Amino acid sequence: MLQVIGTVKGPGETGNEYRFITADNREVKIGEFVAYQAQQGEDTLDILGKISARCLIDHLPDRTFADTGISPEAIAALVGFAYPNPEIYEVTVEVIGYFHPALGFINPRLTPDPGAKVYRVDDTTLIKVVNKKQVGEIGGAHVGSLLLRPNEAVPVALDVKELVSTHMAILAGTGSGKSYTAGVLIEELLRPYNRAAVLVFDPHGEYGTLGDMRGHLAFQGEDGYAPQVKVLTPDDIRIRMSSLDYYDIMTLLPNMSDRQQAILNKGFTILKRHRQGDYRWDVNDLIRAVEEADTSEDDEGNPKIGSSAPAITWKLEKLANSPYFDRMSHLSPKDLFEPGQVTVLQMNEISQEEQQVICAAVLRQSYQARMNTAKELVSAEDETYLPYPVFILIEESHRFAPAHEPARCKQVLRTILSEGRKFGMGVGLITQRPGKLDSDVLSQCMSQFLMRIVNPVDQESLKHGVEAAGRDLLKELPSLTKGQVIISGACVNTPVLCQVRKRLTQHGGETMNAPQDWQAYFQPHHQRDRTIAKATVARPRPAETVGGISIE
Repeated sequence: MLQVIGTVKGPGETGNEYRFITADNREVKIGEFVAYQAQQGEDTLDILGKISARCLIDHLPDRTFADTGISPEAIAALVGFAYPNPEIYEVTVEVIGYFHPALGFINPRLTPDPGAKVYRVDDTTLIKVVNKKQVGEIGGAHVGSLLLRPNEAVPVALDVKELVSTHMAILAGTGSGKSYTAGVLIEELLRPYNRAAVLVFDPHGEYGTLGDMRGHLAFQGEDGYAPQVKVLTPDDIRIRMSSLDYYDIMTLLPNMSDRQQAILNKGFTILKRHRQGDYRWDVNDLIRAVEEADTSEDDEGNPKIGSSAPAITWKLEKLANSPYFDRMSHLSPKDLFEPGQVTVLQMNEISQEEQQVICAAVLRQSYQARMNTAKELVSAEDETYLPYPVFILIEESHRFAPAHEPARCKQVLRTILSEGRKFGMGVGLITQRPGKLDSDVLSQCMSQFLMRIVNPVDQESLKHGVEAAGRDLLKELPSLTKGQVIISGACVNTPVLCQVRKRLTQHGGETMNAPQDWQAYFQPHHQRDRTIAKATVARPRPAETVGGISIE
């Protein structure tokens, strides 16, 4: 049975809006789904819409609120209000359309007549029309439930195919729960009904707790499936030197003069000329190439090395001491990706320049691997053979693709975001500063997760980079609390306000409780331990002897 909550007054300010009148304050929340019925031929269509605004148009006289000792009910009886709720609201609705199972929402442009009844869309209908997939279905990802419906009545399940192939972005302010939400998504990708191949770039070491999936019953498949979690610490990260290009080296060698850059570039050209087949060079090979590039003849025809080569050599020798770049060792695609496995690259002890190059090298090789495998240019024995789609999550993505600043990863990301879909390579970007993220990169993410953002610059960037959310929901960003998210784009049929579900694994990004640790410092047993540690160790006293014989 339809729950009627109001009556249509007339059209709104735009052709896609209408207004209705209601006395039910509880059912007219911003973002709530309502509907009216319209005839199209012989069919009766339920035209859904979303409440975008409301205002109070009739209420008790203002003077009645001056005396706080009198209840509103008593005042209403005195002035002759016959209804239990004297307030009347005018509510604005933005039309979404009717739902077609194959085509999604279609707006028929059939405006409601004045006097038409407006009803609240029931939970069962919302479950069918909001979600492209259902909970537990292959290719679905249960991330939470509709915020405005109580007791998790309407679960929200995303379409994983669209999520990973058309790329996604989690945009949130500090402490809003972005890493927590990312953890929920990773859990869903590794559930038995997805079994994805996932790589996480983790600059802060927050995702190691995903190891809790090992042995967890929620991740066990009836066929014996169990997800694998591979956590690589900085000690495990190795990038082959010969996989780097000129611009990678430039990132690792700051403060290069124009002449030094020219000599280094010439050195790379010489190195490529000498390289045959799968030749693997190291820093020493590049030093020799740089010396050759900066060598000329003096007046007597003797070779003479210029001043740039020694300066470049000094910088390259410092690079040779880096533990992350090696002649032979390398993190190949086969090491990083496997269906049913999440690999976490922890980079919390690595400098920002080295993080840039590591990320660029891994992204570049992974993309080449997927492209060459799809084109059948490599065989199964090759280390770059990657015969299944992959998904890569990048935390603090504004560092790797900053707006208005050069960065080694930015061009690689632009290429993958624009071309990766054809080869089965998806990217997820996570940032707390969307205003600092490159706009071209952000615009390629077709699914968005928007959490509490109060910074005006970041809010403004979303208006241009995130179109699917709708301006009515973007207004809600400052008022969202931790764990509340606006989900929009290709992974859902229509933008929704969602409460993120509880994680099955422990969250690794909790803020340190400084006051608690300070208090613990003064606990008696801690003070006793410090006193013992500071105490002088008593030296044994020499034994007393008489005539060389101990008397003790």
